[in-house]
Parts: sequence; C-alpha cells; structure tokens
Amino acid sequence: MDTQKLRTFVTVAATLNYTEAAARLYTTQATVSKQILALEKQWQVTLFSRAHRQVQLTAAGQALLPKAQAVVAAANALQAAAAVVQTGAGSRLRIKTIPSIANYRAFNQIAAFHRAHPEIQLQLTEGETEAVAEALTAGEADIIFTRLFDQPDAATESVIGESDALQVLVPKTSPLARRPALTVQDLASEDLLLLGESTALMQPVRRLFAAQGLTPHLTYQGQRIDLILGMVSRGLGISIMMQKTVALTDYPALTLVPLTPTVTSQLAFVRRHGKHHPASDAFWAFIQRG
Repeated sequence: MDTQKLRTFVTVAATLNYTEAAARLYTTQATVSKQILALEKQWQVTLFSRAHRQVQLTAAGQALLPKAQAVVAAANALQAAAAVVQTGAGSRLRIKTIPSIANYRAFNQIAAFHRAHPEIQLQLTEGETEAVAEALTAGEADIIFTRLFDQPDAATESVIGESDALQVLVPKTSPLARRPALTVQDLASEDLLLLGESTALMQPVRRLFAAQGLTPHLTYQGQRIDLILGMVSRGLGISIMMQKTVALTDYPALTLVPLTPTVTSQLAFVRRHGKHHPASDAFWAFIQRG
C-alpha cells in the first residue's frame, strides 16, 4: 500500500482544495491530481466530484476516508516509533517559535510530544518572526513554528496546522465596532497601533493601504500585544492583528471586526530539506498524525 497516495487522499478530503493540499504536502497540484487519479484507478471508484470547480467527496470517498485515515495514522506512528528507537536517551530537539504559539494548536502538539517522548530533551525558545527564520537558516533551530503569508521557501518543508486572518481591534464604543466589516479606507484617518516589522505583520498592512493609494497613520509600532490591547482600551488608537492572537477575556470593552479584503496567514512547523537527526524525524512524524 502506497501511504503517500493515502496521505494525499486524506489531505484533499480535509481541504477540498487541490492547491491547498499541494501546499500542505509540499508538492505540486499536478502531483496531487495524479495520485488521486491513481487511487481511483486502483480502487475502481471515484473519490471526489469536481463539478463547477468545486471539490467534494463522493459517497465512495466518504466510505473509504476513515480507513485511509487509520492507515496514515498507523504509518505515522510506526515512523515515529522507529525514529525514537534510533534516537536513544539524551537526544536534543531545538524548536524556536513565534511568541503567539500558545494561541494555536501547535502548542498542544509540542506538549503532547514532550509527554510521549521524555527521552528527547526539548529546547523550546521564542522570538519574533524574523529571528525565528534566521535561527533555522543559521542552524540554531532544528524546527521552527512560524507564520507564512506566502509559499514556503523551496529549501524547506512544512506542516501547516491552521490559518488565521487579520482583523481590526477597536473599542466597543467606537462607531467602527458597529460595522459588519471594515476596509482600509475606513481606517485611513485612524491612529494605528501595530506590531512592528520584526513580527512580519506590518508588511501585509502596508500592502493593503498601498493598494488603495493610502499611507497608514502609525502612532505605535512594537512587539507586545498586551501593550497594544491596553493602548486601544485607553483610546490611543485602534489596531490590526491576527484574530487568534488576541485574547479579549481581560479586555471586555474591546472587540474585533473583520477586515476586507481578507488577509490570511498559515501557521506551520518548518524545517530545512535534507537529512535530519532521529529526534527531528520523530517530531515531524508526530505532528503529521494530526
């Protein structure tokens, strides 16, 4: 049984999008299509309907999907177990992440891996997006967890866990809070309190404004989300942030409003292509189990 084809089937079923599935598998859309067609020929069934450019599971696909998921999970577990056997006690795994990792599923994955493999010495550090990328390039981290707005570097492979979207953070008393969605034109005269260049969130905002021939009025640039939340709550301005990074439990007077056009990012574990030590391979297999 070709588990790679099964991984492709499971990933397309999860995304219902060949392009997104290819990105998650770090391959091409043509390869994804070829592998699905090969499975359909092998099993003599149609797994997906492709009418009107929309991908949907067929009844046969729905019936076979749980079994394919079970095989892929078992293959991942076997790969992880083999890697751990090779590793031995005292091996080290260096993971560097962006500071907001606690807001994403990746945080629980790291914790679960640490509980499952106490024999692997985990070294977890954080840094802003630029520093995280530099650590991987410099060989100071085995794996990084970061935010991707574009396709990953061709020299790397990635496991994408979830996506996030930019939204506008405003006081509930602001007239902007009553809008169903906001555009950059709505924000042209507002004082903006933003995360700075090193977080990789400044450039998407600049591009949005530039596309409309506007220049954002930047009142604050920094790295601390909690400080920006405090500033917005005190009426010093508004902010544009990724939705899942903002915890409003302690700020009941604030709210998030969708931004249009929608700007999304992918949250991913990334490592460089090539030969890796067993601890890295064990973690890589673990997170691919979903």
